[in-house]
Amino acid sequence: MQKHEFEVRKHGWGESLLYHLLPGVLIGAFYYLTVPEVVEAGYPSVMALVLGAVFVLVPVEMGVLLWQGKQQTGKLTLQGVVLYQHKLPWWQYVLWVPVIFLSSGLIITIMNPISTVMEGWFEWIPQLLRLGMGLSESFTRGKLIQTYALHFVFIIFVAPWVEELYFRGFLLPRMPEKAGKAAPVVHSLLFALYHVWSPWMFLARMLALLPLIYIVRWKRNLKLGIFAHWLINSIDFIMGVIFILQMK
Repeated sequence: MQKHEFEVRKHGWGESLLYHLLPGVLIGAFYYLTVPEVVEAGYPSVMALVLGAVFVLVPVEMGVLLWQGKQQTGKLTLQGVVLYQHKLPWWQYVLWVPVIFLSSGLIITIMNPISTVMEGWFEWIPQLLRLGMGLSESFTRGKLIQTYALHFVFIIFVAPWVEELYFRGFLLPRMPEKAGKAAPVVHSLLFALYHVWSPWMFLARMLALLPLIYIVRWKRNLKLGIFAHWLINSIDFIMGVIFILQMK
C-alpha cells in the first residue's frame, strides 16, 4: 500500500483547486439557498448545513471517489483511490488522536479573538444566513431535538468520515508536485476555503487543521484523522445537548 502511495499520480494545480473547492461551493450554495426555508419552518440555520451534508456533501464527494475507482478499475470502489491506509498499533491511536484534538482545540481557542474580528468583515452577509447552532429559547425543544439528532448522525459522524476519505485519503497524497514541502499547508488553506458557509473561520480553521494533516500524512493513517475529526465536530453537539437539557 505504501509503495502504491508513492507512485500515485499527482494532480495539476487546476485539477487540485477544482477538487478542493467545487464541493464547498455547491454545499455553500445549498446552505445559503435553504436557510430561509429552514428558519421559516422553526429550525436553526445549522439544520440547513445538516441537509447540505445529506444532499450535497456525501453524494458529491463519495461520487467523485467512486467515479475515480470506476476509472481506474472498472468497478465502483475506493481501492487505490483512498490512500493512507497504513496500519498502526492501538496505542498510537490512543496517543495521536488526543494530540490532534487538543492541539486543534487550543489553536481554535487562541484564534477566537481574530475570528471574531474577521466575522465583522462579513457583516454584509445577513444575520439569518450566519451559521447558528440554535442555542436560543426562540426555538422549541422539539425542533432542537430533531436538529441535534440529525446533527449527531451527519455532522459528527457521516460528514467527517466522508471528508477525511475525500480530502486526506484522496486529495492530500495527490497535491501538486510543485507544492513541495508546503503541500500540507496549501491543502489546509484549500480545506479552509472549502468551508464557504463560515468564511470568518478561515484562518482559525486553516491553522487548527495543520496538526491533523501533518500527523495523518506522517503516519500515513487515515483513521487518525477520522477519529480526531469526529471528536472536533462533537463539541458543538455537546453544547447543544447541554442547552436542550437546561431548557424549561
